[in-house]
Amino acid sequence: MSRPEILFPLFAGMETLDGVGPKTTKAFEGLGVQKPKDLLFLLPHSGVDRSRKASIRDVVPPCTVTVEVEVGAHFPARQKGRPYRVMVRDAALEFQLVFFHARGDYLQGLLPTGQRRLVSGRVELFDSIAQMVHPDHVLRPEEAGDLPTFEPVYPLAAGITQRQVAKAAASALARAPSVAEWIDPGLLAREGWPDWLAALQSAHAPTDQQALTFTHPARQRLAYDELFAHQLTLSLARANLRRGQGTASIGTGALQAKVLASLPYAPTNAQTRAVAEIAQDMAQPLRMNRLLQGDVGSGKTLVAFLALLVAVEAGGQGVMMAPTEILARQHRDGLAPLAEAAGIRLELLTGRDKGTEREAKLAALREGRIHILVGTHAVFQKDVHFQDLRLAVVDEQHRFGVSQRMELGAKGQAADVLVMTATPIPRSLALASYGDMDVSVLDEKPAGRKPIKTVMVSGARMDEVIGHLARAVAEGRQAYWVCPLVEESELVDYASAEERFASLRAILGEVVGLVHGQMPAAEKDAAMARFVAGITKVLVATTVIEVGVNVPNASIMVIERAEIFGLAQLHQLRGRVGRGAVSSTCLLVYQAPLSESGERRLKVIRDTEDGFRISEEDLSMRGAGDLIGTAQSGLPRFRVADLERQAGLMAVAQSDARALLVIDPDLTSQRGRAARVLLWLLDQDRAIKLISVG
Repeated sequence: MSRPEILFPLFAGMETLDGVGPKTTKAFEGLGVQKPKDLLFLLPHSGVDRSRKASIRDVVPPCTVTVEVEVGAHFPARQKGRPYRVMVRDAALEFQLVFFHARGDYLQGLLPTGQRRLVSGRVELFDSIAQMVHPDHVLRPEEAGDLPTFEPVYPLAAGITQRQVAKAAASALARAPSVAEWIDPGLLAREGWPDWLAALQSAHAPTDQQALTFTHPARQRLAYDELFAHQLTLSLARANLRRGQGTASIGTGALQAKVLASLPYAPTNAQTRAVAEIAQDMAQPLRMNRLLQGDVGSGKTLVAFLALLVAVEAGGQGVMMAPTEILARQHRDGLAPLAEAAGIRLELLTGRDKGTEREAKLAALREGRIHILVGTHAVFQKDVHFQDLRLAVVDEQHRFGVSQRMELGAKGQAADVLVMTATPIPRSLALASYGDMDVSVLDEKPAGRKPIKTVMVSGARMDEVIGHLARAVAEGRQAYWVCPLVEESELVDYASAEERFASLRAILGEVVGLVHGQMPAAEKDAAMARFVAGITKVLVATTVIEVGVNVPNASIMVIERAEIFGLAQLHQLRGRVGRGAVSSTCLLVYQAPLSESGERRLKVIRDTEDGFRISEEDLSMRGAGDLIGTAQSGLPRFRVADLERQAGLMAVAQSDARALLVIDPDLTSQRGRAARVLLWLLDQDRAIKLISVG
């Protein structure tokens, strides 16, 4: 699919724009501007009121003022480093224009004594004398019309001035063509948005502060365009993935019923609903690509296992993948009793399996005698073959990109994919990152889960904390003690964990264990195994335990220097306790004095256990890029759209994009062709490739 001709001028070199040479072109790269079209979306972030006043008497300095003056005497600098002053008089008052490092002949020409000029700049009082240092604008009265009453202020980068950006932006804007509308006509009318070109012109020429806000119709329209283009790309990717024929797996419910009958509790409504959504997807001849999002302790594993049983009931096999060996073992141990209840064969395959044992497992897998395989990425190896793989469940999304999802799909005849994540993500971000997937959410806690008591404790009371811990250990309870990532360096970290380990061991004795990121994997596994077995009562750890470890007897979580952790991390760590019959406690040990944001974070954790509420708070405090860690999230960088404030628009964009592709999968209709222009404008090359392939 080739670039539409009307866009050619916007894809020309930067040097074709007014006032842009090789040096400025280089400087513009610092603003992420490489083509004239990029300038269209580089919007002013603020503005300066340049409306005319009769005299600086009418304002309260310090402030920006625009006023017509008569130029008086010049007073050149007496010695090096002193300012050059020019006396001027407006309708009511005399004041000074002040210049540093300026050439006298230049200033004589700019401000000839006895003539009238329009000056605009910031006025301040020095020793009760009004001064304007380096006016932003000095114009002849007949040029006054060139100065807008409200002047937009653009973002800058090194080596580039406001004037250069404004001039280049105006030059790019002059090339913007009138384009066919890609937004759904009903939506456009309902929102009262301008068309694309009008929206750009209005956004680059704000008339007041109101025009700079994200609620302004022109800005909303441009934000929507970005979100719509992004969702079109994701929807095209999703359609492409689903085009790969899947296999319809229709469960009988027989094995599921056996498992449910063996459970001591009934599943929550959310679990039942999620299983139904997944089963319905699996029954379709299209490939499933679904995200199962559930908070810590919401019972995702049961849902995933019931989904795997659908595959087995339909005569196929299932695989469950975990990011680490420890987690794979835990899944196996947790699922073994369920598999027994269902009467099916479940096996574990990790990098540790060697020789004849491994051969035997692979043969059983190939011949279909193993119904469900639990494993690490070892199941990706070339010699692993399934007889009939129908469903792949992937645990913990962040360590698993789109490419691995594809690779896993290739193992089966286009196996259905279910991704589980324990990180509640606000809806707007879930749509931005996983818009190519359908989402099931578990938003209830299973019955019998006791709330976790969360307390904030100042580090000054460390002795009390340790005393509390000693009593709990004496009663046979187990605890985690998490040491902070002090610096980005693992070594410092490791030192702080070692130190805490030594001091606790001195007080509590042999029952204290240690696990941290620098240990060899086998040692880490062994340390964890001792804790799981209850030999170790207190496990001192760096954040390596954040994901997935399940020790029901552990009922105390101490987080040291809690104020330096992020909200999501604190919530994940706290979720390691509260899994057993006894009530659990989480102690947030902080170092006083707390910063305002540190205090706010700790209070949010103290006051709620709802991961979705916590993630919404996190989003409003940190912003979208930080929340998922932009580098590894592949979260799109939006220029106009603000994910925190425009979450609602993202949902509309998703349904709009999906609806358009239902009626026009190849974007060949009039509106579809308009949407192609939008994809070109916003660099969605991935989408463009998908259309040309499709």
